[in-house]
Amino acid sequence: MDVLHNLLTGFGTALIWQNLLLALVGVTIGTMVGVLPGLGPATTVALLLPVTYVFDPIGAFVLFAGIYYGGMYGGSTTAILLNIPGETASVPTTLEGHPMALKGRGGAALATAAIGSFVAGTISTVGITFLAPWMAELGKLIQPAEYFAIMVLAFVTVTSLVGDSVVKGLATLFLGLSIGLIGIDNLTGQPRYTFGVAELYDGMELVALAVGLFAVAEALYSVSRMRHHPRQVVPQAGKVWMTRDEWRRSWKPWLRGTAIGLPIGSLPAGGAEIPTFLSYNLERRLAKRREEFGHGAIEGVAGPEAANNAAFSGTLAPLLTLGIPTSATAGVLLIAFQIYNLQPGPLLFDEEPALVWTLIASLYIGNVMLLALNLPLVKVWVKLLAVPQSLLTAGILVFATLGVYAISQNVVDVAFAFAFGGLGFMLRRSGYPVAPMVLGAVLGPLLETQFRRAMSFAEGDWTVLLTRPISATILVLAAALLVVPAILRRRRRTTVPIGQ
Repeated sequence: MDVLHNLLTGFGTALIWQNLLLALVGVTIGTMVGVLPGLGPATTVALLLPVTYVFDPIGAFVLFAGIYYGGMYGGSTTAILLNIPGETASVPTTLEGHPMALKGRGGAALATAAIGSFVAGTISTVGITFLAPWMAELGKLIQPAEYFAIMVLAFVTVTSLVGDSVVKGLATLFLGLSIGLIGIDNLTGQPRYTFGVAELYDGMELVALAVGLFAVAEALYSVSRMRHHPRQVVPQAGKVWMTRDEWRRSWKPWLRGTAIGLPIGSLPAGGAEIPTFLSYNLERRLAKRREEFGHGAIEGVAGPEAANNAAFSGTLAPLLTLGIPTSATAGVLLIAFQIYNLQPGPLLFDEEPALVWTLIASLYIGNVMLLALNLPLVKVWVKLLAVPQSLLTAGILVFATLGVYAISQNVVDVAFAFAFGGLGFMLRRSGYPVAPMVLGAVLGPLLETQFRRAMSFAEGDWTVLLTRPISATILVLAAALLVVPAILRRRRRTTVPIGQ
């Protein structure tokens, strides 16, 4: 009853017209910025921190919450229509969303992404409201060995994204892991793979990597085929809405994606990349029409987008209850708390109940605003596909350059983005997938850190990975996912039908 009373009190403050206006401005800015490659919610919140000095803390965090959710919604738009993920967590969405757009079902893909994000955001916000203390306690039980096992599972599942070519998936995965090792070694302080370039001491800028491999590579690929193989985009098929069959195929992935994204996003070092890839893999394995995957299966959009939104929402639980940021945006929000002389943690609910519960209430309101804002825009966004290919390619390169430069104001990162664009173009022409490469680069440093911590706690005994029940179970599952499909494929090839 105390939770409901506090939540109602929070709604009373959040529904004041000034806070409603700030929420609307936040979701609008977040959606617009989410559409631009490279400019995610973390960058937007950081840029607006000085502007919010004139606001009271409640108004500032209502605005930040709107930007936070709006950025998640906007990232799926370019992923679906232009094959350019706004953030690395949107990479799985490109695998099915863009083929749907090319087949004339871009409107349905955008609709299932928006509705799935709304469903996941609402359910995960309810989870934050009632389960945040319990989720925080669960996060305390997860040790480095379990984190390492979870990341190994994510790496194994990514091999299923490339069909039968496990070797190609593993090749690009290890290439991404190598990129993730670039920079100063946190343990020894020695530079690794920097080749004397000072800009690499802090590691490779992941935005430059993602924008290069997708935005720049997509532009180069389009230019290479423009004369002899122009892009064939099927006009919008039927109405710009989901059919009854697409509704039926989407609602279960929405719920499954939420169930995957919320708990993983709530764990320290959880992030949104792992649950989105896990959700895509799960939907591919459970799909009745498995042959559609890779060619525009709506389940491959609905599940990852729900997992993405739920994971981002889940990051607020450890931030508010433990003061632990589990994503870049959560880290910027922690800085915002400190600017207002507030310390997130267990005492925050007692010392600043008005702020906490107004923030949670604003998440519900922002979710509704985003659904009302984005569904009518589906018809507008779909028209991007009608833009002439030459203009669209030029626009992609311009926004990609601006997006990368806005992150660090460093021309070197822009050069790296175009270098990765050339690499992504060659990989695409050779039939190698780039999604495992992105996942390896993003999670590689975390994998190394958690492995070292596990070895430090166990005094160098690597068997700790197998003696802890949770980590052992996850590693066995990862091994089964890697070995069992290979065995089944071999059996199908060697089995001779009776009578032949």
